[in-house]
Amino acid sequence: MAEITATISRPQRWDVPFDDKMDATAVDRLLAIPPFSRIDASQFPKSTPLRDILLNDTSLRSFRKGELIVREGDYGNSAFFIIQGSVKVTLGKDAIPAALLGRRETRKKNFLETLGQLWRNPSFPEVRDTARYQAARPGARRGDTTPPLPAPAASRHPFGRQAEARTGAVFLSDVPAVLKGGTATLTAGVFFGEIAALGRTPRTATIFADEASELLEIRWQGLRELRLRAPEIKQFVDTNYRKYSLENHLRETEYFRDLPPAELKIVADQTRFETYGGFDWHTDYKKNRDISPVERLRGEPVIAEQGQYANGLILIRAGFARLSQKYNHGERTASYLARGQMFGFKEIAHNWRTKESVALRYTLRALGYVDVLVVPTAIVEQYVLPKLAPAALPPPIVTAEEDDNPISPLQQVSGKLPTDFVEFLVDNRFINGRAAMLIDLERCTRCDDCVRACAASHDNNPRFVRHGQQLGSYMVANACMHCLDPVCMIGCPTGAISRDATGGQVVINDTTCIGCSTCANSCPYHNIQMVEIRDAAGELLLDQEQRPVTKAAKCDLCLEQPAGPACVRACPHDALARLNIRDTDTLAAWLQR
Repeated sequence: MAEITATISRPQRWDVPFDDKMDATAVDRLLAIPPFSRIDASQFPKSTPLRDILLNDTSLRSFRKGELIVREGDYGNSAFFIIQGSVKVTLGKDAIPAALLGRRETRKKNFLETLGQLWRNPSFPEVRDTARYQAARPGARRGDTTPPLPAPAASRHPFGRQAEARTGAVFLSDVPAVLKGGTATLTAGVFFGEIAALGRTPRTATIFADEASELLEIRWQGLRELRLRAPEIKQFVDTNYRKYSLENHLRETEYFRDLPPAELKIVADQTRFETYGGFDWHTDYKKNRDISPVERLRGEPVIAEQGQYANGLILIRAGFARLSQKYNHGERTASYLARGQMFGFKEIAHNWRTKESVALRYTLRALGYVDVLVVPTAIVEQYVLPKLAPAALPPPIVTAEEDDNPISPLQQVSGKLPTDFVEFLVDNRFINGRAAMLIDLERCTRCDDCVRACAASHDNNPRFVRHGQQLGSYMVANACMHCLDPVCMIGCPTGAISRDATGGQVVINDTTCIGCSTCANSCPYHNIQMVEIRDAAGELLLDQEQRPVTKAAKCDLCLEQPAGPACVRACPHDALARLNIRDTDTLAAWLQR
């Protein structure tokens, strides 16, 4: 075998800009508009200057009246800023019938394509079609004097975007007639979509153009840099959220749902924004994963502490928090809270109803980055509790038994899961997993049919390792869990790793991956591998500096396979499952088969 058959250019961060139509004139125009005009460009490093972020990480988008901008339920990788015009935000789940939203499903392989994998898969590992790398580089990197390569017409995206591809505009021809819920209007000078973009979560509303409008779309890598280096942007975004979204957020919480608009506004005005931990929480997690539980708890920021007065109702807006309780000379984990859950309501309701003073019975700590809303206790007592029916109030706290025997949501199922299993899930942060691979080692015969099935579905390259953290006879294998908070996406400089817009699977764009290993190093679970790639003849590919070209590879949950994950289907002993760890009923049922 020859040492090398081809030399290819190693991709760089801005080889493929978000919109190849952005130019210096467009950037100048943006820098004349608040809040961008208030940014101090000297606060940005030379490697990522402000102008280059706006040039390469943004896109000027035009929408016609009635055209969809984002859909409820789709996963967002970008935020929007309204330059001209206005947009309509639907309020309430499924406010627009799904049939009218034009959601495009991911293409699945047909029967013949699936069967053909058995004999068409290459004999060599990690084979790539090198022609696609050239086709995906229609122009040279900005500042590069090398003549650009012509791109096939079919490969050019109208906005040069890599994710949430817009293959055809979707319009609502009779908007008022199809809306089931209320709406809100956002006008020029407003940001939206930043929570879904930065939190890597589904869109919570459907938004469409209310008139002919011009929007600036910012992919989340650029938005992260702007928030980090320009406090003006963070303050502007938070102010926008308080003005336009906070009341809707509160209205989606059961205890605030029926408040009159005037009172809901008072609650929103008094609500505090608080953030704990770092956005890049995975670095601290990986550094501290091998220390003792006591030391780990000490390093987790305290949001509210057991024994203190409940001075506010805490709503988790993003991230995870550990719920722990004093036990003997230490603490034990009782549960965890995630986005949409609250803390402190039982104590506040008890104190208001009985006129007694009961302190917080648990300590709430940030597991990495946690974004919370705090509604002051006095506001809850004045506007929320009097409106609730007696049956809606939690029962009074009458004994200390509950303090001695904390019951986790994971334990409120048939058979009750033991505390050590809950701590295993929390301490290893498997609570993040939407599709964790669990293996019952008592049933597993180590036949490796799951590995072979995975390889057959991925060009003879298995995308997981049958190895991982164990508790008793159960293992969480080293396979991508398609996390609720996929921190592997945080540092990717090109946006090559992102969510599938419809299913939420975390996938890697092999074409734009530059092999920097940032995602593999960021993944707290060691579920991403860096592989050296080959051409069709099996020869290793080298870059222009004669170094092997590497790409990130991981489980994609068999996104293109018609029957779903091949590993699950191939197991002859029902020893393997892909489970959402937060779906406690399904988890308990599988463990207790």
